[in-house]
Amino acid sequence: MLVGPVGAGKTSLINAIHNDCRKAEKTSSICFTDGAIDTPGEYAQMPRFYSALAVTATSAKLVLMIQDATDRRITLPPGFAAMFPRPVVGVVTKIDAPGADQENARLRLLQAGIQEPFFYVSAHTGAGLEKLTEYLARKEV
Repeated sequence: MLVGPVGAGKTSLINAIHNDCRKAEKTSSICFTDGAIDTPGEYAQMPRFYSALAVTATSAKLVLMIQDATDRRITLPPGFAAMFPRPVVGVVTKIDAPGADQENARLRLLQAGIQEPFFYVSAHTGAGLEKLTEYLARKEV
């Protein structure tokens, strides 16, 4: 299950992992696709949707918390990861984008309650995807 703010790159990451070249479109509802659960960014940004995320996570083996390396804002609340009944792994996206700040993104994930190691990826160039997919395969996700 992928969770993160609007525009963080959740759908693009799913597409890249599955070698799907389609352009990502806005996710408007929770989508179960090829073994992945894609969630709308609003669900991570609006507390009234937190219960939907927590309940949906029970259908997942693992939660990937996504942080955009170009977003300097605090978009995930402190300790956010603790609400999930599954292990939570941090993924920093858009590492190839102009203005990307991997250290800031790492700090945002730490604030959200996620422990390292984190994965640093680009759905556009494929950088870091091999390490992430190997990890997911070891976890049998």
